Amino acid sequence: MPAPIDRTALREAYRMEEEACIAERLRQAAPASEVHPEAKRIAARLVEGARAHKASGLDAFLQTYGLGTDEGIALMCLAEALLRVPDAATADALIHDKLGGIDWSEHLGESGSTFVNAATFSLMLTGQVLDQRRAKSDGMGAVLKRAVGRLGEPVIRQATLQAMKILGGQFVFGRTIDEALERAAPERKQGLTHSFDMLGEAAMTFADAERYRQSYEMALERIAQEAGAGVVHSPGISVKLSALHPRYDFLHADAGKAALVPLLKALALKARAADIHFTIDAEEAERLELSLDIIEALVSDDALFEGGWQGFGLALQAYSKRAVPLVEWTVQLARRHNRRIMVRLVKGAYWDSEVKLSQVGGHVDYPVFTRKVATTSPTSPARPNC
Repeated sequence: MPAPIDRTALREAYRMEEEACIAERLRQAAPASEVHPEAKRIAARLVEGARAHKASGLDAFLQTYGLGTDEGIALMCLAEALLRVPDAATADALIHDKLGGIDWSEHLGESGSTFVNAATFSLMLTGQVLDQRRAKSDGMGAVLKRAVGRLGEPVIRQATLQAMKILGGQFVFGRTIDEALERAAPERKQGLTHSFDMLGEAAMTFADAERYRQSYEMALERIAQEAGAGVVHSPGISVKLSALHPRYDFLHADAGKAALVPLLKALALKARAADIHFTIDAEEAERLELSLDIIEALVSDDALFEGGWQGFGLALQAYSKRAVPLVEWTVQLARRHNRRIMVRLVKGAYWDSEVKLSQVGGHVDYPVFTRKVATTSPTSPARPNC
């Protein structure tokens, strides 16, 4: 078996000083400056088209309450936090804290969308009911107000949870692969292709890992029923390695690799049989080298690529300082074994944790760029989730 492909450049870029890394990337990108005018024209046309499109429904709501507003931040914090709240009393307290102090009336009528104005009116009433709990005055009036507040909170909780489900539907395609495929059907008729993955993937135990393996297997079997148009035009799946092993980290690298390579090969063979794409998803920075060990082992397996299957791929995070050397490593891997490897460019999903972990660890720099301008890629695709 040939020696592993050299990763020196990857390792040197791991926590490279940010300004130096940006300067190096700009130097590497200089030849592309020839196409900048055309890229600018395309970008301007896309922006103009987006601005000319009148948002409706949830899109209009998200425009009104974007993350640039206090209200939008409160709603997004609430949406994520409610998923982790174990009991009704805590949910009530959380809703009270996040929504009770906001003056929603300021936004009433400012949108041209009936949906947004109706939602704003509901949130305004919610805030007023919650405010009644803050009444400090004595007397029957105050007692009645507090009673309305108590009676209203279960209703508010259910309404808020329902609203969060609607918001979540903007980012999550479905609770099951069947729901996701059904929702994706109109887009597939337009010629769009989907790569499905599963939210919340993180195996804490071997039982968790086995449950995820079975879920991936069932999803592959279901997607296979919708296949038939080849890798490019059929839906596929993204697999997260940390969902398939509870000790997927550098401290257990040998055990993780020994367990994951045959398991992933078995799943990938199902994808190959259906001629659909099978992507190894990205992980936290400290797990990259272990992921590359596994990817290299799979790509070098001739049996997996019998028949010329071209659906194996990996996700590459643009916010990583190692993104460019990782592309170069992937090119070398593909050429060494004469494979066509699919690469999906994404911005990256672990920015907050990467920065925090680096700070806790006392590192002098981060494995990710800390400014958006160094990361943003106009070609980063959105991913449907199920």
